[in-house]
Amino acid sequence: MNALITLLKQKSLTIAVAESCTGGNLSALLTSQSGSSAYFDRGFITYSNQAKIDMLGVKPTTLDKFGAVSEQVALEMARGVIKNSSTNISISITGIAGPSGSIKNKPVGMVCFGFCTLKRCFTSIKQFSGNRAEVVRASIDFVIKTLVYELSE
Repeated sequence: MNALITLLKQKSLTIAVAESCTGGNLSALLTSQSGSSAYFDRGFITYSNQAKIDMLGVKPTTLDKFGAVSEQVALEMARGVIKNSSTNISISITGIAGPSGSIKNKPVGMVCFGFCTLKRCFTSIKQFSGNRAEVVRASIDFVIKTLVYELSE
């Protein structure tokens, strides 16, 4: 986490996030250090599909066609964060933390991510194992490692 915060501060970047299955845990971690207002703009906790539509502009047709746990929705969430905030970097997380909630082709532990950095917007899907807390933690760790990699280039 410290490496990410250092990069954000060194590059005078700000970050905003949209969280579904992590329920605000990434936002809490990003704001846990004194001075976080220098790099953290805001967090959207969009747990329901309606919140994704209302707060981030995710299209209902995208949700209907691909489901909330999809790269397509994660990308629309990340782009919605950029549109509805004053930030350089956005992250979105949507997934099935468990222990229930799995559906056909979307097992517990499947998490989709959206990233918008200075260079590009992209998505990623990961399959994590463990209980709910472990899936949430692994999701946050993945976001941090991905951002450190992207911002270090």
